[in-house]
Amino acid sequence: MLKEIIVELFRAVDSYQWEKAMSLFHPDINYERPGYPPLIGIQRLRQFYQNERVLASGEHHIEHIVVSGDSGACWGRFVGMKKDGSDVDELFADVYGFEDGKIKTRRSYFFRPAV
Repeated sequence: MLKEIIVELFRAVDSYQWEKAMSLFHPDINYERPGYPPLIGIQRLRQFYQNERVLASGEHHIEHIVVSGDSGACWGRFVGMKKDGSDVDELFADVYGFEDGKIKTRRSYFFRPAV
């Protein structure tokens, strides 16, 4: 069941179905994403997706999903376009914590030089 939540999340995000996406998160979600302070709470997360996210369109291609107990991870590639018209082809990985059948914590990583 938890694997399906991850798959549904990316389907909802890629198709801009924000209500569906928000329904997969715990109300007290804590999402850590490079370049942003932690996004805490469902309203803050909704604001990010609807107003702040720099991506205009595209699709996540999940390579693998692993779930163990109340934790999970996935990795893959996002291919799309930013709002400024530039192309995006980004490798990513996410780790998740689940509570009550919803995503309670999420941390995203991107594959690029940093250190």
